[in-house]
Amino acid sequence: MSDERTDDDLPDLRTIADYQFGRGAGMALFPADEAVTVKRTSSGRPQQLHVDGGRLVSYGTDGRFTLGLEGGRRLAAALESPAYRVIVDDESEPFVRDGKNVFAKFVRGVGPEIRPGDEVLVTHERGELLAVGRAELSADAIADFESGMAVSVRDGVAPADAD
Repeated sequence: MSDERTDDDLPDLRTIADYQFGRGAGMALFPADEAVTVKRTSSGRPQQLHVDGGRLVSYGTDGRFTLGLEGGRRLAAALESPAYRVIVDDESEPFVRDGKNVFAKFVRGVGPEIRPGDEVLVTHERGELLAVGRAELSADAIADFESGMAVSVRDGVAPADAD
């Protein structure tokens, strides 16, 4: 795997982000005035994108991004709530920050566009980012179900790292 700083891939990666998360997500993740380190596979395909603050995203072979905490922070700031958010309250906050999964019965709000397999932000009702992960259910199912895993959490924001 090689590392390089490059702007060559960024227009295409911005387009992918806009498609996956909505208009404006590409510029939020990859601003024009910031150097992004692109870690590539041995074949040269972008695999991970990093900035000084940490990992923004990983670029999967399926053509979709998986969010890192830094990417989640940027999307949380750029996307209007509740877009791509699963919202929880005080009861779930310490568990989610610790990287535990989110269960439907503890969800207080959800972005209506969420489908199973989508990358999502797990936020507190106050608006702060608690974790990033993958939705296991659709928005309607998350809102309706009283049991079942809603989000498979990948990374939680430790209290010391909180916004």
